[in-house]
Amino acid sequence: MRIIFALFSLLSFTVFSQDINQLAEKHIQENSIQILQDFKTLLSIPNVAFDLPNINKNADHIIAELNKRGVETKLLRMVGTPPIIYGYYPVKGAKRTLAFYVHYDGQPADKTNWTHDPWEPTYYSKAMSQGGEPIDFPTNHSQIAEEHRIYARSAGDDKAPVITILTALDLIQANKMKATSNLVFFFEGQEEAGSRQLQQYLNDNRALVDEIDLWLFCDGPVHQSRKPQLVFGVRGVTGMEITTYGPNRPLHSGHYGNWAPVPGQLLSELIASMKDDEGNVIIEGYYDDVEPLSDLEKRAMSSIPLIDEGLKKELAINDPEGTESYNERLLLPSLTIKGLSSGNTGKLARNVVPATATGSIGMRLVKGCDPEKQKDLVEAHIRKQGFHIVREDPDQETRMKYPKIAKVTRESGYPAARTSMDLPITQDVIARTKDIAGEELILLPTLGGSLPLYLFTDELKKPAIILPIANHDNNQHAADENLRIENLWYGIKLMSALMTMDK
Repeated sequence: MRIIFALFSLLSFTVFSQDINQLAEKHIQENSIQILQDFKTLLSIPNVAFDLPNINKNADHIIAELNKRGVETKLLRMVGTPPIIYGYYPVKGAKRTLAFYVHYDGQPADKTNWTHDPWEPTYYSKAMSQGGEPIDFPTNHSQIAEEHRIYARSAGDDKAPVITILTALDLIQANKMKATSNLVFFFEGQEEAGSRQLQQYLNDNRALVDEIDLWLFCDGPVHQSRKPQLVFGVRGVTGMEITTYGPNRPLHSGHYGNWAPVPGQLLSELIASMKDDEGNVIIEGYYDDVEPLSDLEKRAMSSIPLIDEGLKKELAINDPEGTESYNERLLLPSLTIKGLSSGNTGKLARNVVPATATGSIGMRLVKGCDPEKQKDLVEAHIRKQGFHIVREDPDQETRMKYPKIAKVTRESGYPAARTSMDLPITQDVIARTKDIAGEELILLPTLGGSLPLYLFTDELKKPAIILPIANHDNNQHAADENLRIENLWYGIKLMSALMTMDK
């Protein structure tokens, strides 16, 4: 009888494994209107991290929704900081614990740049860029098309995963199924503000997170080819501001031009010296610490579709940096000029030699690169170009002593992180995701963007995988952020599959 029961259990799971798409499709069809309304309600609550009253409204709303589904919840609080929403869904007999990380805060939004109010969700027939027009939210499933979009702040980054997780729990419970892992829900409220207290939250609540076997980060877009992907790492991030100096006050360019040093020119020449004509960073040692890919990661990279030509057309770029493909460039640390400032332009331009020029440099790091060391390398390069580095604006004595002065203001940052694709638990996730995505699933070693993933992989010593669901053209962080409806449905299927993952 034990053998028969074991065989029956195995057969039941095999059938379910094959039918997860069908079950999810049925649930979505029967509940799509309510799902969209729930999403609309959540998106209607402003969620800028520094707006604590509204951030707390978001937290209270999400906790209430988790409680409805039998999740044991608590708010982890620190004074003056957005709370962490913690939920625990224990499963009797489960031998593993999966944690789903989501951030419920979003980027600030300047309403003057948006077509509609960013916190008044608007339903569109398709993307605005493709000629889509606003239409009423649907009242039955037949009115919903996969190319429909919802426009609102955090539609793509990062409230969609909250709705997909809640709906996945509904699906499991409605079909009288059982999750196969203990589930932890860890929703952060200040990721877009730098996750400044995240490490402290983790340190103060180690008892709540120590049992977790795998972190699943629900953030980011699917591949630009629209194919689904799993991501096993992120780039780190840091940066600095550089200010160069000319005269101690702005000077008339007619009287002093051709004589007084121009800080904008000094800064431009300095920045230009950091990269070659193909866009490669030529600062000594900048690429030296890059950790190579494993054989499995190299094979995964070789199967990722090349999207360079499509991206060039979409973004109107004739000549991208580097000779490698887009995918390969993500595996190198980058150095980007985020902004330059000196004097004025346009109608406000004046005939002056400005006193200063400032450039903001962003640096994305890959596995192996230490943020402080990378900034040290940049500073060493600045010195090699003949600049004396200061940390405060120079006084008269310093100005007279050195011909070229650069004030360097170093920004904080964090390292890159990457989880091995070879781990048994990551192989389980890959196999289960293919039940939803099929063999076209892309396995990406490193995402171009940054998340504080190192706190989990390096500090907690736990593997982490990113589960992107948003469309790649979701206008993340920008005006008219949006989510494609088919991507929302995909997220529901994915969360349901992983919550019922075998073993």
